Parts: sequence; C-alpha cells; structure tokens
Amino acid sequence: MLGGNPSAAKAEKKSVPTYAALADQHLDYAKSYQKRPENTARILNLHLIPRWGKLRLDEITQPAVAKWLAEKAGEGLAPATVEKLRVTLNRSFELAIRWNMPGVVKNPVKGIPRKPVNNQRTTYVSAAEAKRLLAACEVSLNPQLKYIVPMLLYTGARVSELLHAEWRHIDLEKRQWLIPTSKTGKARHVPLSQPAIALLKAVPRYEKSPYVLPNPETKLPFVTIKHAWQTARKAAVLPDLRIHDLRHSAASFMINAGIDLFAVGRVLGHADHKSTMRYSHLANDTLLAAVEAGAKKMKGSPALR
Repeated sequence: MLGGNPSAAKAEKKSVPTYAALADQHLDYAKSYQKRPENTARILNLHLIPRWGKLRLDEITQPAVAKWLAEKAGEGLAPATVEKLRVTLNRSFELAIRWNMPGVVKNPVKGIPRKPVNNQRTTYVSAAEAKRLLAACEVSLNPQLKYIVPMLLYTGARVSELLHAEWRHIDLEKRQWLIPTSKTGKARHVPLSQPAIALLKAVPRYEKSPYVLPNPETKLPFVTIKHAWQTARKAAVLPDLRIHDLRHSAASFMINAGIDLFAVGRVLGHADHKSTMRYSHLANDTLLAAVEAGAKKMKGSPALR
C-alpha cells in the first residue's frame, strides 16, 4: 500500500491554526508594546480576519494575497491603507514563523512589492483662514476645541500629543512643554510662545484629572474630536482641511516669519532634516524676500545712485 499514514496526515492538517487564531495572538502581542494597539485591532477586525480568518495558515498563498491587495486598491481604498493591510498581514506571518506555528514554512506576503505611497499632501492655512477657523472653534459644542486648535497652531504639535498632554509636563515659568514620548520614540521639549502661555492660563482645570485638555465628561483624553473638527472646518469654509494640516500651518507661519528650517524642524520634533525639507519652498520665499530687501536697500545707498 502506497502513501503514509492517512490519520497522521489528517491530524497534522488539523493542528494548523486558522488565521483568526493567529490574529488573536498577533493582537495580544501588539498590546504588549504598541502605544496604540487599537490601530492594529482595527486593521485585523475590519479587513484581515473577514477575508482570511477561516482559512488555515497553510492555505494562504502569495498569489491569493497579491490578488486581494490589488482588489482592495481597486475598491478605492487609499494607497496608505492598502499598505497598512500588507504590513499587518506580513507582521502576522513573521510572528507565526518566530513562534514556530504549525503549517507555516514561509511568509506568503514576503516578495509582494510595496506600492509607492505618496501621502505627503501639505496644506497650509493663511492668517485669514486661521482667524475664521478659530472663530468657528469658539462656538463649537465641544468646549475644548477653542483651546485645542489654537494650541496646535501655536506649537506645531501632533494632535495625539496635545490630547494626551499632562499638566506635570507643562512649565509655564520656563515656557516649555515636555512631550515624554513622541512619534520618533524620543522625548522633546516644545517652546511655548506668549499666546500659548496665555491660552494655557485660560484653560479650565478639572479636579483629579492630570490632563491639560481632557474630555470634560470623562476627564480622560478624547478618543476622537472628529465630529467637532469637521463641524468647525465646515463653518470656516475649509472643507478639505485636515487637523494634521495645522501642524504644517504652524511650520509655514514660522518660516514665513524668517525662522530657518533647522529651528522649525527642532520645534516640530523631526528626527531628520528630510521631514523638514517639505517646507523648503516656503523658506525659499522668505530668502527671496530677504535678498530683495537687501538689494532695495543697497540700490538706495548714495554710492549706487
């Protein structure tokens, strides 16, 4: 009789876990070190588990994964979102290999090329637009929005950094805000302008809440301010403005005031100069204004008349 032991082969096949089981372990692992594991959970629950959850790990092939990613791109998902799907599924199988899970001899995502993603859309608000936006925030149903938006414009901070800011990290005397953990993984000090200091002094404090701008109902950081933000930007007639664009706008205001790129990069907490270089065209406008002013002054000197 040819062949091996059918019952042993059947038992071996049964020992291979489904992707849903791997996804559970992946999420547990993510919770042990990620600052925002809910982002991984969202990708797993909304996209990966519905498509791959019932399949055993040895049934998931590279051609099937490549085809699925292409379909997702064709459905109109943003390229950055499709890339998150690829990265998260790849991470699942890297963990499965590390954990020696049965049925996984190779990573089916490995070798699928990463599509180029250009999500560096940079939008700035003008002084007039900022004024309209701040006026809209003043009448927002979210009482904290009138503090959140101007603080983002004054500091160039990321919205998550501000929503999790604690009073113990704010030094009004030294005019500094310590962000203990940032996107780069390093702590940084954000200098506080006089308008920022005045705003912080006006912010209501909530008993037993360590946060600077908490949700007044929970006394904890807002989970999202999406609805209040969308309402305010609509009222300000800025329908396409993203809240992250306030960070870009803070940079543009500094550069247009004559501050050099290096200093702006330090304020924003960029890990390297490449991130700051997206603002170089603004710096060029400032430099052009400087040489024009210099030439005008020189032309007006008696020696050149």
